[in-house]
Amino acid sequence: MSFRPDTLRGADNGLGGTIDYRLARRAIVNAYRKGRIAQHEVCDAHPELRRAAAEVARPTKEPCPICEETNVVLVSYVFGPRLPAHGRCITTAREMERLVRQARTGVDLTCYVVEVCPECHWNHLARTFVLGRAS
Repeated sequence: MSFRPDTLRGADNGLGGTIDYRLARRAIVNAYRKGRIAQHEVCDAHPELRRAAAEVARPTKEPCPICEETNVVLVSYVFGPRLPAHGRCITTAREMERLVRQARTGVDLTCYVVEVCPECHWNHLARTFVLGRAS
């Protein structure tokens, strides 16, 4: 059995499966709350990620698990052929729709969704999913 994202069970929609990182998130938050990890170790968002969180992120109603004062926002990046090596930050729903159409033509694209707190700079990979599959 291969360990590529497109071989996940339940990936019957032709677009691949979703990998959710809630368990890893819970472990990190629990370690922080127990004092095993310092705040500066979990609130370390890169300046470009913080900029994207401030300018193009999708708001949520989920409070930050660290500062508990601000709701986290979601920032999406897509990686694949013919995209920059650092990925493409998705700024609009229309842009994501265009990339989904591109993926349906056989181009393998992977989307990474990162949750970010605009206040304390908590960040964590929330989920990944494949927009296209290799033929």
